[in-house]
Amino acid sequence: MSQLITTPPTVEAGTTGTSYIGKPTNRVDGPAKVTGAAKYSAEFKVPGMLYGYVVNSTITKGRITKIHSEPVLALPGVVQIFSHENVPSLAWFDRNYKDDVAPGGSPFRPLHDEKIMFNMQPVAVVIAETFELARYGASLLQIDYEEEKFETNIELKRDEGFEPGRGKTGWMPPPSPRGNPNDALKNATHRIEGEYMHGTQHHNPMEMFGTTVEYHPDGKITAYDKTQGVYNVQQYITKIFGLSKDEARVINLYMGGGFGSGLRPQYTVFLAVLAALELKRSVRVTLTRQQMFSFGHRPHTLQYVKMGTNPDGTLAALQHHALHETSKFEDYTENVVNWSGMLYQCDNVKLGYQIAKLDVFTPQDMRAPGAATGSFALEVAMDEMAYAAGLDPLDFRIRNYAERDQNLKRPFSSKKLRECYHQGAARFGWDKRTAEPRSMREGNMLIGWGMAGGVWDASMQKVSAKATLTADGKLTVASATGDIGTGTYTIMTQIAAETLGLPLEAVTFQLGDTDLPESPVEGGSWTAASVGTAVQKVCQNIGEKLLKLAQKMEGHPLKGADIDDVEFANGQIRLREKPEEAVVIRDVLQASGEEKLEATSNSGPDMIKQLPYSLHSHNAVFVEVKVDEDLGTVHVTRVVNAVAAGRILNTKTARSQVLGSVVWGISMAMMEETVMDHHFGRYMNHNYAEYHIPVNADIHDIDVVFVEEEDDKVNPLGVKGIGEVGLLGVAAAITNAVYHATGKRIRELPIYMDKLL
Repeated sequence: MSQLITTPPTVEAGTTGTSYIGKPTNRVDGPAKVTGAAKYSAEFKVPGMLYGYVVNSTITKGRITKIHSEPVLALPGVVQIFSHENVPSLAWFDRNYKDDVAPGGSPFRPLHDEKIMFNMQPVAVVIAETFELARYGASLLQIDYEEEKFETNIELKRDEGFEPGRGKTGWMPPPSPRGNPNDALKNATHRIEGEYMHGTQHHNPMEMFGTTVEYHPDGKITAYDKTQGVYNVQQYITKIFGLSKDEARVINLYMGGGFGSGLRPQYTVFLAVLAALELKRSVRVTLTRQQMFSFGHRPHTLQYVKMGTNPDGTLAALQHHALHETSKFEDYTENVVNWSGMLYQCDNVKLGYQIAKLDVFTPQDMRAPGAATGSFALEVAMDEMAYAAGLDPLDFRIRNYAERDQNLKRPFSSKKLRECYHQGAARFGWDKRTAEPRSMREGNMLIGWGMAGGVWDASMQKVSAKATLTADGKLTVASATGDIGTGTYTIMTQIAAETLGLPLEAVTFQLGDTDLPESPVEGGSWTAASVGTAVQKVCQNIGEKLLKLAQKMEGHPLKGADIDDVEFANGQIRLREKPEEAVVIRDVLQASGEEKLEATSNSGPDMIKQLPYSLHSHNAVFVEVKVDEDLGTVHVTRVVNAVAAGRILNTKTARSQVLGSVVWGISMAMMEETVMDHHFGRYMNHNYAEYHIPVNADIHDIDVVFVEEEDDKVNPLGVKGIGEVGLLGVAAAITNAVYHATGKRIRELPIYMDKLL
């Protein structure tokens, strides 16, 4: 096993003090990443490793009639070709192998049989002594197919959608209609309605999926897998291959972006484990950029919004319906429309949600799943409604501000969206906006200002953590969560250091290994709250043990002190009322004769405290665009994103997350679209040359505002998470700004120039 996994990142020496939470602390894993010391899943080198290259189907639906393996197997250095023809009987044939985040239905089983269910389905993997030889062999492998008629166009399924089941963890069906939305809409003073659409989008993280499986002499394996949840992958492996947890260790120390694509185990881990177990050799299977388009995506979605106002500009009625694609074998679902029932005050609301089964791979959670889609339609419709009612878009939203969650009939645990509106508008200069479309210009550039808002869940999961304090004053805290680039290593180090009053350089946080205490997948913006609470709790447990040991020391000044009477700061335990009365933490352990102190903890949501409330983070986005009047090219020149997400643990890494979200929102609005040729049922632009994402020249001024928000109900840290909320509203605000600049209302993303000419 590579010894690199035993050297997780630590903070450089020189940092002092014990107040770290909320400070703009540098990433503790930064040096490892920029020097190349950080090893990703496809970079671990093990002796005698074989390489696998995946062969994908060239048809969309049908069956394999023959695989011509012999010419490829005859190549010197080609070891084996795995396909449905020679895969052994596996435990998953009882279908009892779903991963933790699987939707309802029957998950895709690679190499299970001869059936083809979607284009680019993995149908074989060539195993060879080198990657180049495996890839060459895969290019020579001929496969005969019998094709069948397929369906891939959701726009032909508008009237065939059906209500999804409850098979996906975390999905909440839309609430029942409230009030009388049909009559209220009919009697409204002003009305708008429209269809809003975006096509399929793929995650495309920088690091492509890959798995390195190290095969040990005793038959056990260690899988270095690109994943957002090592325990989820371990569960998947053990169920399929009939292994115990002791026989299948999963590790992911670093991840070059996930955005939800790593929530579910992808087929590289199955193929690599299969090959390793069958050949009793270590195996690596990696995907190319083109093959990254062969699994999960943000689904192509059609939305219909109807809205009406009373004479005073308050919402009289709101109706929002969504239809999106899923596969023929799973019922993937998203919370697309629910947000429309809670973001604005309206007593007459009707929300509907359906899915259409197509011959595509199952869609997958993609940053702010459901909300990114739903908020686009809602916030563009709100802009249209504001114009129809003769109101400023910001004033219109404030006029319809929701003080309670009408979906759940509960108050919000905290909500500073109004402050987001005000602070964001002030920073942007919204009061200088003229209302009339095409009324602001700079030479031949039409200038448009638009805005939108967003809401995202503030949730918490069960997490376990372990802490070890050694006699030299060094603290190691561990939990098997992940860091997909968001800063988990850093903020957990900050929490641990502050809780026990230690310098940052004395703390090491370990993650991404099934040998560590269990943690759920990193997603949903719940990691900071969930893992952070567990880290704080386990460090408090260490603190209680330290105090008891300190009180056994001869001449100690803490006699009779309870844990609430002391504080941990500057490497000491000291009385809160008399900070000069203190003992050094390192001295406590050395005097006790203990080599180390250990503690474990389990934490989870306090349902009694949370249940009476609706828990959410919010944001408001203000955008400036400049549109060339002759060419129709759009430049997003300024963005202000004001976010209220409870306590901010690290203003530097938090700002980086929101910056990335804004860039993604620009990409979603202006560029991203995976184009399907429905004659072939195949994505035609499955590469970085034609699947467009922003480059540096596309990104200009981005300003992030964190609105102060205290919340003692969501979790002990008061953290809500910002990984997803920062994306919400960006695409809609750009779309609204384009209307203000040009007078042309766009309801379909991305906004290519042909839609403006």
